[in-house]
Amino acid sequence: MTTDQMLLFGILIVLFGMLVWGRFRYDLVAFVALLATVILGLIDAGQAFEGFGHPAVVIIALVLIVSRGLMNSGAVELIARFVIRPDRSMSSHIGIMAVAGAALSAVINNVAALALLMSLDMDAARKAKRAVSLTLMPLSFGTILGGMITLIGTPPNIVIAQYRDNALGAPFAMFDFAPVGLAVAIVGIAYVTLIGWRLIPERPDAVSLEGDAGLYVAEARIKEGSKSVGMTVGELYPLANESDVTILGLVRQGKRLPGFSRSREIRKTDFLVLEGDPKQIEAFMGAAELDTVGSDKHGGLIGRSMSLVEAIVPEDARVVGRNTLGMRLVQRHGVTLLGVSRQGKRFRERVRGLTIKPGDVLLLIGPDDNIAAASAWLGVLPLENRRLEVLQRTKAMAALASFAGAIALTVAGLVPLTIALGLCVVAYLALGIIGGRDFYELIEWKVIVLLACLIPVGQALEETGGSQLIANLIVSQTDGFPAWAVLMALMVITMTLSDFLNNVATALIAAPIAVSIANSLQVSPDPFLMGVAVAASCAFLTPIGHKNNTIIMGPGNYQFGDYWRMGLLLEIIVIAVAVPVIMLVWQF
Repeated sequence: MTTDQMLLFGILIVLFGMLVWGRFRYDLVAFVALLATVILGLIDAGQAFEGFGHPAVVIIALVLIVSRGLMNSGAVELIARFVIRPDRSMSSHIGIMAVAGAALSAVINNVAALALLMSLDMDAARKAKRAVSLTLMPLSFGTILGGMITLIGTPPNIVIAQYRDNALGAPFAMFDFAPVGLAVAIVGIAYVTLIGWRLIPERPDAVSLEGDAGLYVAEARIKEGSKSVGMTVGELYPLANESDVTILGLVRQGKRLPGFSRSREIRKTDFLVLEGDPKQIEAFMGAAELDTVGSDKHGGLIGRSMSLVEAIVPEDARVVGRNTLGMRLVQRHGVTLLGVSRQGKRFRERVRGLTIKPGDVLLLIGPDDNIAAASAWLGVLPLENRRLEVLQRTKAMAALASFAGAIALTVAGLVPLTIALGLCVVAYLALGIIGGRDFYELIEWKVIVLLACLIPVGQALEETGGSQLIANLIVSQTDGFPAWAVLMALMVITMTLSDFLNNVATALIAAPIAVSIANSLQVSPDPFLMGVAVAASCAFLTPIGHKNNTIIMGPGNYQFGDYWRMGLLLEIIVIAVAVPVIMLVWQF
């Protein structure tokens, strides 16, 4: 072992130890490791930051933006109408949700897919009065399995594809991962649906720590062309029940009509008085084709990228003792007061005409750029983590068409994936599906920095002969074994690392080792690269190996040791299914 190899292995051991420990941010740990390799002369200073321009880094950033665009347009929400029914059996519900999660994860980032479906799953569990711990973990595992089907479904696939381009002169294509990924996903989902969820301990639902403001009383306008026009208020009750919204009454010509107005026929420009939480109100407004006052000012619910923000009213706020109608909030700031939460109390005054009191929580709607200025002017304090994107449902087909066009351009070989996704992002910006600040806020910079810093470190491992050294060790320990057994050993090692390390880091380190093993065995490297892609994505034993498992830990009230109960057998199943399929599709 040379001096450079010993130094680099020392850095990697410390890096792995710090990542497993988790005491410090993984992007900062990777950055320090990169600087250490430069200072020790293992990487040329002029090449230290070339990772930030690597195609894999660009693709991951663009995939995150495109995923948000598909969600903002309501394209993804269409699935929810078919997957959520609280009267289904446990296995049926888990199977449908896992399939939906896998399908979404194949075309958008699997973290984004989980973020969307997790709230739906929790709503279904609440309605069915069952513990959410029984369904969240199968959903998380389903989204992880689905991400393996396409190039853009999960970051390890992108990393492996680009490494193949550098090592062999051509990357894996968009659907090269599909045969293996689809087979693993089908068998894996069947397992979590029929067996896996039964191995999970049933735990009481976690108490929300978000500081829920309670239910809001809100007003939504019947816009021109709405399907609600001509219906009675009572005929909207089933749709309201689906969204967990209560219709309290009807406002006509500026006056609240008596009672609940159940038998009243709805007219254009009427207002429905609603009670619910922000997400439920927004969902019902979309389903019933309602709008909000001030649409001529800020484009309504189908205009620019807009948000719902909850803000609490302190005692010294400018708005205390006044109403937003008199303060001309819409005209001055292009922001509308959609609803008010007053300690769970209902009121009959018009929302915009209500005299605001200290302790009220306001539900503001408007373009992202206007909300902060309006909140500061009113003197209210936006609640942390209580911002909700308003879906622009009329643009769903345009969003899907743009995304499909980008994929078609890539599959046809007309443009690289980076350019195709870039064109899709430009289309979303032009359509107003995402705002200018979304372009930067939606990028998960910690992952970007981690990947950009570890790419040069991985290259140094290969250039110093470290990858070949590890490959020789694996080959020597499996001497006399057939190639498929060596592949299985590599996948087991990679999968174990992925349970404790970030999957991107695992893929970056394992990819050059896979090629070195193939070269030592004098076989095609493709089966080994595909095996690494599958194994790096399959982190089912711990909550730290994959972000989706981390996300569900709090809401599901899981403990660290809960994951292996369902995940251990799943990892064995993945190996048992993936190796034969890889041998069949990617022959040695």
